[in-house]
Amino acid sequence: MNASTDDLCAWVHTQIERRPLISYPFKLDSLPKNGIYFFYENGEAQNHAASELPRIVRVGTHKDGNFRSRIAEHFLLDEHKMAFDADKPAPHERSIFRKHIGRALLEREKDAYLKVWELDFTTRATRDLYRHLRDIRIETEIELEVTRILRDTFTFRYIEIPGEKDRMGGDGLEKALIGTLAQCACCTSSPSWLGRHSPKPKISTGHLWLIQHLKAHPLTQQQLQAILAAI
Repeated sequence: MNASTDDLCAWVHTQIERRPLISYPFKLDSLPKNGIYFFYENGEAQNHAASELPRIVRVGTHKDGNFRSRIAEHFLLDEHKMAFDADKPAPHERSIFRKHIGRALLEREKDAYLKVWELDFTTRATRDLYRHLRDIRIETEIELEVTRILRDTFTFRYIEIPGEKDRMGGDGLEKALIGTLAQCACCTSSPSWLGRHSPKPKISTGHLWLIQHLKAHPLTQQQLQAILAAI
């Protein structure tokens, strides 16, 4: 198969459509321990052959055994994690997906709290230096809205890929999948896509909730076969 990136993107969408679509609420223990997930977002359609099928807006994976925990962090399935304070990281610190959505919400409103949201409070050094800047009321409101958006407007599919090296790293499927989707000239974001408000140009001028691997080499023939085998 000697296909263009646009053709490969269309192929990925078609093949992943064969997997079950999962929406909130769902049973976490029904998910695999290792895999790659594909997020869709209401209002975002692919543009291949005038298709109105949903467009993949994010691809992600994890270290060995952590698939369920990554999904749980995105959807905030453990709501006890909302009991944070100035000395504890908020949920978006454990999910870059949540952080991206919060960034876009704050930038859309031109809210100066974006500067605080950008800080990494998972480190003691940052907490010691900047905890006085945190407004837990504001963070709580943003976290609740991010959770609502994720649960109400996002769905996902996945393929089970047991080997970490097959999923991650320089030769991993995640990287090639992102490169394939990001470089597709057919797929674009809708005018109302929240990502257009992101302060991260790689998101706002693109069509994925991602900033890494956007220029990665597209999928190889061997990787296409690996995806088919997983499906």
